[in-house]
Amino acid sequence: MRFDQPPVVRVSVPREGRADKLPLRQWPMTVPAVEHVVRRGLDLAPGVTFLVGENGSGKSTIVEAVAEAYGMGVEGGSTGARHRTRPSESPLGAALELRRGIGAPRWGFFLRAETMHSFYTYLEENRLDAGEALLHEMSHGESFLEVLRTRFSSPGFYCLDEPEAALSFSSTLGLVSVLHEVVGRGGQVLCATHSPVLAAMPGATILEVGPWGLRPAGWEELELVEHWRAYLTDPQRYLRHVLD
Repeated sequence: MRFDQPPVVRVSVPREGRADKLPLRQWPMTVPAVEHVVRRGLDLAPGVTFLVGENGSGKSTIVEAVAEAYGMGVEGGSTGARHRTRPSESPLGAALELRRGIGAPRWGFFLRAETMHSFYTYLEENRLDAGEALLHEMSHGESFLEVLRTRFSSPGFYCLDEPEAALSFSSTLGLVSVLHEVVGRGGQVLCATHSPVLAAMPGATILEVGPWGLRPAGWEELELVEHWRAYLTDPQRYLRHVLD
């Protein structure tokens, strides 16, 4: 099913009260990508948007905050899911304002790789689905694939934080197929990733995250792709610096 607008059209922080919620010289405002979103806002295209950048660049902070503002559990799960281990999220999520698409679906799901174990426990303890208890008995990759199979079947808004962490090369290709199906049903995806395989998805919007904040980029232009290509061509070019 197609919708006139995607679930999230724009992400922004209202000027009123901004300084109190997000002081300039404190984290996360010290991260250029976060400051970019706070000062300029972020328009989200229909379909899939990838945030690509180095560790510490702010891509996961942004995805996590958008998921929280949408109403998803900050440690993963669907809209309304609430499970906690140790609070670690930034104040950005509480400050964000989302402009939602008119008539768009409200369902959402946040796949956060580093907290999936606690999400599985939440499902098991609350007996939300008798079959969910099996997730703890699967390998890390198998459980991710099962979540993709069972939770990514409806139109809605999907936030993913480094979903490739548990996936092999072939399984990452399978994730591309899942995201393609999500988009075909009228869904929208915001994904932080280090994977050149994921970022190559046809039709996706790519935003490169770094000291400049956020900037649109083509797959071929990504520093990530340049480094992987160079490494696979000549690994010793990189390893001699690391080992020396």
